[in-house]
Amino acid sequence: MALGGPEPDGERRPTYIGIHTRDASSQILYISSGVRQALGFTPAELISVEAASLIADTNNDYMLMYEDDASSAAPVAMSEDDGADDANAYLINLNVKTGDGGSVLQRAVTFKCDNCIIVIATVFPEAPFYNRSEFEAQMLDGPKRQMNVTRERGALASPQRRRALAAARGSTFCARGRPAKAAFVLEDPAVASGEAAQSGSRIAGPLVTFVTGSVSHVVEADPDDVVGAPFMKLVAPEDLAHVGRYFDVLAASTGVQFERFALLQRPQLISGDVAVADGDNPRVVVECLGAAVDDGVVIMLRKLRTMPPLTRNSLGRYVRAKVHEIDDDDDGGGGGYLSLAEIISSDPETSDAAGWSQLC
Repeated sequence: MALGGPEPDGERRPTYIGIHTRDASSQILYISSGVRQALGFTPAELISVEAASLIADTNNDYMLMYEDDASSAAPVAMSEDDGADDANAYLINLNVKTGDGGSVLQRAVTFKCDNCIIVIATVFPEAPFYNRSEFEAQMLDGPKRQMNVTRERGALASPQRRRALAAARGSTFCARGRPAKAAFVLEDPAVASGEAAQSGSRIAGPLVTFVTGSVSHVVEADPDDVVGAPFMKLVAPEDLAHVGRYFDVLAASTGVQFERFALLQRPQLISGDVAVADGDNPRVVVECLGAAVDDGVVIMLRKLRTMPPLTRNSLGRYVRAKVHEIDDDDDGGGGGYLSLAEIISSDPETSDAAGWSQLC
């Protein structure tokens, strides 16, 4: 499924994915090819740029909402399991600078992922400029409330105070524990497939060139072992073809694409290691969003649940029982969380943000 609501001419809204550091520098590490159409910059022009410097509004509080202590300017390096913030995602409206010297309204959904921030942004070039002198964000998929970062600088000084404020304002939704997330950058799937076919010595599919440390919360694997390994080694055998088709879609599009598939809980990444038998290796169902970058693809995985391994019939084919269905979970499979597709919508009216009008 692709992201982006149709504009009057039937085209999808410009959308892109970016990854920047979760510290005061907010350095852009990766950004997808869609930024050309969205902002008029090439990805190369934005790599290593301070993400906060692209904000056209007269505020400098963007990184404040990711800090553990709002009174501290020190870099933040919280773990994925840190309970200091209950928000799974933030919804932000802000004006950002464009390559021609102008600005454009951008709707961004951001996720904290280890020591990085994942940004999925959609632009609304038809919207008139309105200077946002106070930075506002909507917390999604946790205790939902309107958060004015600038005005509440003092009130957000501690995690305990943030929770107290959310409770006092009446949380309309509270999910159970934040699901683990991990961000990956993979080499170009088309190039990888060609090299695999020529050499015959490596598994087909792209190699992992970057991964956040939080990957160890999704599957039982060391981040250092994941980098340089074929991504397909993480994927459950029954979903290899499915994921291969997903990569084909990513390679052919500049938009953000969603998918759901299963990983091996204990993948064999190092040659010579004792492999866990397929029938003894539980599956980890993940929700994935991804987009193409100049030299590959960037994806974010969110862990939904763990399920038992599939069995095989007399012909050796996998048999899916009801417990193995990964597309029809009644609650989205995320422990009460909204799906990524529900969170990341180009239409503010369907983005489940009760205070959206206050952001415009």
